[in-house]
Amino acid sequence: MHIWIDLANSPHVPFFHALIPEFTARGHAVEISARDFAQTVELATKAGMMAHVIGGHGGGSITGKAGNLLGRAAALRKWARDRGFDLAVSHNSYAQIAAAAALGIKAVTLMDYEHQPANHLAFRLASKVIVPRAFPAAELRKYGASLRKVKRYEGTKEDVYLAGFVPDPAFGETLRKLNIASDDVLVVARPPAREALYHRFENELFDELIARLSSFEGTKVILIPRSDAQRANYQARNFANVIMPREALDGANLIAAADLVVSAGGTMNREAAALGVPAISVYAGRWAAIDEQLIGEGRLRRLNAREEIESLTVTKKSELNPRRASGVRDEIIKLILDQ
Repeated sequence: MHIWIDLANSPHVPFFHALIPEFTARGHAVEISARDFAQTVELATKAGMMAHVIGGHGGGSITGKAGNLLGRAAALRKWARDRGFDLAVSHNSYAQIAAAAALGIKAVTLMDYEHQPANHLAFRLASKVIVPRAFPAAELRKYGASLRKVKRYEGTKEDVYLAGFVPDPAFGETLRKLNIASDDVLVVARPPAREALYHRFENELFDELIARLSSFEGTKVILIPRSDAQRANYQARNFANVIMPREALDGANLIAAADLVVSAGGTMNREAAALGVPAISVYAGRWAAIDEQLIGEGRLRRLNAREEIESLTVTKKSELNPRRASGVRDEIIKLILDQ
């Protein structure tokens, strides 16, 4: 087959970077498009994934997002029209799914968050919807995903590219260039996706937690902002011991080097869970069932109140305790290609 992959956000890069060699090894041709959003294009380029960059960010307003989706879908449709694609694959790239539907191309979408309103569009237009085992059946029905098109897999999407991960010893030099010593307690933090459609609420706990962590002696916080506006906001706060790298860092090696991961989103916490690194979520919205499962497994901790921040301490982690869910990649490959 001639497979079209669309990278709409940064977490899609490592996921599809792990899957593409599996597609090509089976004789399929792959072309990649990407949205110029967050660190998606930079990470794809570093990974050697030569993508056609089409469209960008629509801003924080719902009207801006809707206009951007329609505009990018039209641009993708024009680009894909004569390329002979047999299958479109994404992790809920709404614009790609809409473009594929308009062109009569089968579209496979994967998704792991059941409270994303745009699932209404993606799940109805896609030919196949692939979700983790924990994804609630009631939410699938609510978003219009009929049982015949839904397929499930064990584990998380992060297991696809992290199950066999081995940390690079040379990554320590990258940290030293950021003035992080081997005996520093390293915290990796990701702020809330405040402009995302599913994130229409305030989250003050994250900023309070960063202020608390940055005050600890011997602790360094690498903060990964989601946008230039978010970067400027945190720079203006002048937190002590907070580092915001200008260049995209290797995510897996960064998390493996961390003593604690703190995120107000989902992917980075699940990456930490896959690698066996302590992780705290301060997500203030409705929780994904897959994250609830990780809490039950003891791989993720939820922080809900200021009192918990005040009593928090951080130390160097013990040895990694990775999940090593090595069968997830093959399972997802089969689900995508089984047409």
